Amino acid sequence: MPSKEKVDAGITSELARASFTDEMLAEMNALTGTELRTASSVNNEYATRLAILRFAEGIGDDNPLWTDEEYAESTSYGGIIAPPSFIFCCLGSVQVGWRGLGGFHAETNITFHGPIRVGDKITARVFFDGFDGPTESSFGGRRIKDYLRQEYRNQDDELVATFICSRMRFERGEMQERNASRAIELPHPWTPEQLVAIEEDILAEEPRGAEPRYWDDVQVGDELDVITKGPIGLTDEIAFVAAGAAPIPRLAAHSVALRRYRKHPKWAYRDPNTFALEPVYSVHYSDYAARLQGAQMAYDVGIQRTCWGIHAITNWMGDDGFVKSIHGQYRSHVYLSDVVRLGGRVIAKHIDDDGDAVVELETWAWNQREQNVMPGSAVVRLPRKQRPDA
Repeated sequence: MPSKEKVDAGITSELARASFTDEMLAEMNALTGTELRTASSVNNEYATRLAILRFAEGIGDDNPLWTDEEYAESTSYGGIIAPPSFIFCCLGSVQVGWRGLGGFHAETNITFHGPIRVGDKITARVFFDGFDGPTESSFGGRRIKDYLRQEYRNQDDELVATFICSRMRFERGEMQERNASRAIELPHPWTPEQLVAIEEDILAEEPRGAEPRYWDDVQVGDELDVITKGPIGLTDEIAFVAAGAAPIPRLAAHSVALRRYRKHPKWAYRDPNTFALEPVYSVHYSDYAARLQGAQMAYDVGIQRTCWGIHAITNWMGDDGFVKSIHGQYRSHVYLSDVVRLGGRVIAKHIDDDGDAVVELETWAWNQREQNVMPGSAVVRLPRKQRPDA
């Protein structure tokens, strides 16, 4: 009969806990500039019609430009393209170092260089660009902010997008001790009347589509049409995972998962109710894991929230617009049962260094507690009614 220690192989019913040490900081500093292995985190290589459709459905975006072949053929693209956020279902991110520390995705900066078309092969390279800190925070004690640079290229070696992924790393024990100070009523107590109103708002949303939004007509102060996500449920998180987005590394089952956890015990914990081994990633669908992370209950994925923000922008800009860049900070958790309304405002318009007619947007994502859970910005290229040299 094997011993309990042998069976557990270093895995317990708690998420791994560690503290910042000089040795850890030196080890991570030495990794700066390293290109990371990505094989276990790649979810899609090819932008097939079904991969694009599955991803669009997984973020709740049924824009016909990415879902309807007949419609897409009538556009300037001549066929289906992927939502800009499709890069996340090729490779959301990877794990790097910080053994035993907790982590939250803190900030996203993306530059888009061109569309992804059906049949494109997307390859990602990831580089660890170092970290700041540790510094003190009231949210969870000492923390580190690290940076991963992710470059996505197509089969012609053309750069499609560059994603700077910034995460906060923290000591889980400190985060758990401060948990009570962040307590809120969960799940949120929606009334039947409120739920009906929320769902009617969702069903009223539609993309601008084939009607161009001309740069000439846009005015500073114009607001984007608001889109609504929620109440966020378990299936919303499952659909996001099934779409190919986010798991780092890929989620796996049975012997495949077990071998990975034995090799990397800090990737998993043993659920005390089912006795099954679960990945740290399950904080997004397991209340138990989320509480171990210092949260109140299961919560959304950072890049999932960015996908929602991009959805709001692409709905507003129409088929002939192009998202050139987007920035967002993740503030507060978006818990299961929360509702988030995403929108923005035009704060400037000009001709940029590429000669593109662009608008600059201030963007936001408000929850029902009147918290802006993703303040950000974006730059969008829009068509012109008549070019100056025409």
